[in-house]
This record gives sequence, structure tokens and C-alpha cells, in this order.
Amino acid sequence: MLIKLPRSSDCTSAQVTPEHIYLSRRSMLGGTLAGLALGALPRLGVAAEPSRYADAAGGAAPAWFTEKLGATRWQAVTVKDEAITPFKDATHYNNFYEFGPDKGDPAANAGSLKTEPWSLVVDGEVAKPGRYALEDFVKPYQLEERIYRLRCVEAWSMVIPWLGFPLAQVLKQVEPTSKARYVRFETLQDPKSMPGQRSGFALIDWPYVEGLRLDEAMNPLAILAVGMYGRELANQNGAPLRLVVPWKYGFKSIKSIVRISLVAEQPHTTWQGLAPDEYGFYANVNPTVDHPRWTQARERRLPSGLFSPNVRETQMFNGYADEVASLYTGLDLRKNY
Repeated sequence: MLIKLPRSSDCTSAQVTPEHIYLSRRSMLGGTLAGLALGALPRLGVAAEPSRYADAAGGAAPAWFTEKLGATRWQAVTVKDEAITPFKDATHYNNFYEFGPDKGDPAANAGSLKTEPWSLVVDGEVAKPGRYALEDFVKPYQLEERIYRLRCVEAWSMVIPWLGFPLAQVLKQVEPTSKARYVRFETLQDPKSMPGQRSGFALIDWPYVEGLRLDEAMNPLAILAVGMYGRELANQNGAPLRLVVPWKYGFKSIKSIVRISLVAEQPHTTWQGLAPDEYGFYANVNPTVDHPRWTQARERRLPSGLFSPNVRETQMFNGYADEVASLYTGLDLRKNY
């Protein structure tokens, strides 16, 4: 029997405001009605849990995803008293330069990406390397809902309900060798369906590459996501498989993964290679270390506007310090940003 002890950042679904209540907040008559609404939220684990995201439109999901969804463990964790970002914002305000440099480009252009069939290579310093069809790769793992804060290095943020499974489960399955110290991730390279890869934007040397230290990758908060808002991932959000590392800036959570390699040396990652004085390998959310061109002490939580900027203080490790700070004991986070 697995016994899970609650952490200080854990919450239940009753502590997370669902999208339809958040969007109607201005019509509420005050704290009393708001309290009544929050008290009426459904508990975790009920079969209708995905109905919380009724506004999350999507097409027909592949059979393997639908099958996994039926056995999903609906666990809303690590966000307390914060509203979930509306689905439209989460799917129409994105950085995914393979589809263009503007925030709306991924939603406009990612429809050309074919996610079926999809294969994934796991190689490097592992005892069990292999190439997998995505449905076979995901088959051993139970999906869990993880509601995480997402903090972009550009100082905007969201709260997103992901569907995925711990990266650590995959790494244990493939049996890292004693030489494995880092995990390297690689995005699909397909200029035909990814117009941003044809544009030469920012002189990016495709494919996009990211990496984690092995102990970071083994942390229970790090997940591989295949869905969001109770449905499969939208293409612009990294379908069909992406990394989610909630205590790091968003560019670490690489999208549309086709290769996971365990390696002995620190990977040469894309943004670190382009601008090492701005985007370090660790990229931990740290309000005390500013970007050279803007402060990281505050963030703009979406949705926001001219008359409601929705600015808040940024938390160390994006609010997950209790779970991850011990990974960096003795490490100077100003030098290793």
C-alpha cells in the first residue's frame, strides 16, 4: 500500500478554484457567496472530475489516451487558493518557437503537427534502451492530475492542471548506469510541419534541447505530461508528450519530446547556448536573481489586462521550496542560475 504524506504545498480540489467560477468571479456578491461556491466544489476521485474543465474543447482523443483517462488518479496537488488559468489563455498564449515567435503563433500554426503515430527513443547510459511507440511507452504508468504553477522566464505565469506521470518511474524502468548524471531531452525536428524551424528565428540550432541533473529528474514533482484540463495535450502545448518541471522557468519544460538520453556530461541546452548570461542550465525560479533585462521579483498571472494587471510576488522555486530546495544545498544559485 502506498501511503502519501501531505506536503505543505499540497491541496485538495476544494482549495482550487475551477475555471467557470474564476471567470464569473466579478458577478459574485461578495465573500459569503464566494465561500458557498467554494464549499460546493466536488471532491477528488469522482468519475465526473474532468467535467470541471467543460470549457476545454478538444477533438477525438486517441484510443490509448481515452483508456488511460478512465483510470486517472485525479489528484489536485501543489497549488492552494489559486485559480486555474482559463483553458483559452493556456492554449492561446504560448512560447513554442517551432511554430513561430509570437504568443499566438503556436495556436495558429500547430494544427499541422501530426502526433499519431509518435515514437520515442530512450538511450544513453541505461541498461534498457529502446524505441517505443507512444502508446507502449505510456502503457505501464497510471495518469495523475497535477495542478502546478507555471512561471515563464518572461515574468508571466499560469496555473495549469496537467495529466501525466512521474519522470522518475520511466528512469527507474530503463535502469540508469553508474555513469548517468544528467538527462537530456530533445524535441521533434520537422520543418515541414513546424514553420518556426524554417524561419531561422533567433538563430536556434534545431532540434530544441533541454536537460536536468539526474536527481532533479528523479524528484516526484517532475512529470511527463500527455494531457491537460482533463483532455489530451493541445499541439501548441507540447503534444503528445512534454516535460513539466514546476519549480523551474517554463523553457525547461520541453515540448513534443522524441528522445530522452541519460548522459554523463551536462547537456548543451538550447537557450543556454544562445544566451548563457540570460538563460542558465538550472533556470530555477528565483525572485532574487533578475534577468539582465527585467526583474524576476514579480510576475503577471494570466489572465491580465490594462485595468487588472494581476501582478503578484514571485515565490522562491515557484512555491515548491519545501520539495526541491534540498537538491541545491551548497550550490550558489546566483552563479548557477
